[in-house]
Amino acid sequence: MTSNTPGASEPTQAANLTRRMSSGVGLVMASLGIMWVIEIVDSVLLNSRLEGGGIHPRALDGIDGVLWAPWLHGGFGHLISNSIPFILLGLLVVVHGRTRLIEVAVGVTLIGGGLTWVFARSGNHIGVSGVVFGFLGYLITAAFAARSIRSILTGLIAIVLYGGLLWGVLPAPGISWEGHLFGGIAGAAMAVFLGDTKRLRRSPGPASAA
Repeated sequence: MTSNTPGASEPTQAANLTRRMSSGVGLVMASLGIMWVIEIVDSVLLNSRLEGGGIHPRALDGIDGVLWAPWLHGGFGHLISNSIPFILLGLLVVVHGRTRLIEVAVGVTLIGGGLTWVFARSGNHIGVSGVVFGFLGYLITAAFAARSIRSILTGLIAIVLYGGLLWGVLPAPGISWEGHLFGGIAGAAMAVFLGDTKRLRRSPGPASAA
């Protein structure tokens, strides 16, 4: 016999949501912690040699930088400036689920980094800011693509907190604005793709006669 008592499953659902959020928060903080460990080791022990392992546009020996660039920074100041936006926007993505955080982060890293490798100026493009812009692009676009209250609220919060970051996609010397631009584009693309998939899963099948 199954219980039909209203709200009987609410504690279980709340517990599952809490576990998913906790694991997502842990993933965001662990990722940032790895960036800090890498920067400390690179700055203190390696004389910043790891910094050169970023994205080198159109150079075959620099394409692997697509994978390494988000973990590398040009000093502690660079990492500090990226840390708070990464945490806050990452946590807003976690509201959509830990799996969604991983999907968006991986998609932005590969798509945004790949576009940077193809189209950006020659140089060494490093930093997690491309992922940060990807999170922002995802959250804003998801508010329209998924059309759910959760998506709209997280998108609005992202705009209020970091809407000013969008100026970072404009050309500027000494800044990988291409990484910002292509990261944002990749995040928006992930929102459209994942949002469309979600709507398809929710759509009812053909009606059948009783």
